[in-house]
Amino acid sequence: MQTTTKIQQKQRIRAKISGTGSRPRLVASISNRHIVAQLIDDTKGQTLAYASTQTAEVSGSMVKKAELVGARIAEAAKKAKIKTVVFDRGGRIYAQRLNALATAARKGGLEF
Repeated sequence: MQTTTKIQQKQRIRAKISGTGSRPRLVASISNRHIVAQLIDDTKGQTLAYASTQTAEVSGSMVKKAELVGARIAEAAKKAKIKTVVFDRGGRIYAQRLNALATAARKGGLEF
């Protein structure tokens, strides 16, 4: 369970970040086993693209999995004709896994 300060930190970030149809919000969720990335249009409350390690079991380190998910979300964004996004790190520190996901998404053509 998350502590109160962690929840408050997420709420402060979400109050400032919002995705639109032309510039959706890229949400990265990282657990101990899986990584999920979504492109969300907050005005409609709709998920535009989705990539995860759960869809196909991937072996390797979590950093390798994050790079794979970043590349997959960039491909899904290209199919949906999305070039720019707002990055929502969800209160996480921008390091290691999150950095690998964001770098792979940038290499795939997404602009933050």
